[in-house]
Amino acid sequence: MKIGLIGFGKAGKAVANVILQYNDFCLEWVLKNSQGMEKITAKEFLGVDGQDPGLIFSKENMPFSELVDNYPVDIIIDFSDAETISEYGADASERGIKIISAISHYSEDDIKFLKGLAKKTTVFWSPNITLGVNYLLFAASLLKNIAPGVDIEVIEEHFKAKSGVSGTAVKIAETLDLEVENINSLRAGGIVGKHEVVFGFPYQTVRLVHESISREAFGSGALFAAENIKDKPNGFYNFEDILRPYFFNQANFLS
Repeated sequence: MKIGLIGFGKAGKAVANVILQYNDFCLEWVLKNSQGMEKITAKEFLGVDGQDPGLIFSKENMPFSELVDNYPVDIIIDFSDAETISEYGADASERGIKIISAISHYSEDDIKFLKGLAKKTTVFWSPNITLGVNYLLFAASLLKNIAPGVDIEVIEEHFKAKSGVSGTAVKIAETLDLEVENINSLRAGGIVGKHEVVFGFPYQTVRLVHESISREAFGSGALFAAENIKDKPNGFYNFEDILRPYFFNQANFLS
């Protein structure tokens, strides 16, 4: 499966590092905002052995349509920013290239645009693409359903320079029908990302916690999504869509 990666910041580099280690996937190219590093490959920059081309291009020097015509891919994994989808989305969907977006903050118009693209190709979006967070969402939803009157608070912790409320925390709050005021944020040091859902019962509490140890967790989540949407028809998908069969199959097995 040929993959094009958009974005080569801290998360993008970690994702590229994971892709390069899997034989079932091939990192064809990386598209980044700024010039530089274009004379080396992603595997050379990261010090990873492998056969993947991993060519590095900048948006300034390589129009997207020219890039995908010369270096076709099956799937695009986007770890750039919210604005970039408008730059490549139409060209990708016209060519039937599947899109996996891991952008935390999209506006309602951006999401509407993604759903429009999904009429012509397969689009997957998750504001946090780590598997563990999405397992937490399932577990938290289940506990909320069997204890509807419980007090719930969300705590999110990230590195000191991260601005705004975590998009993942907002997603957790929305899933549990909570207000943004129920999200408690902490910024300190180099915390990669930690999310905790606290259920306050009378005389006791239950805590569900997910902590990212390394940004490579984004890469394994992105490849899990790629594996699970490769045969999906055109449409707009999220983690719930691809995880639900795993949960239901396990529940049927245990019953």
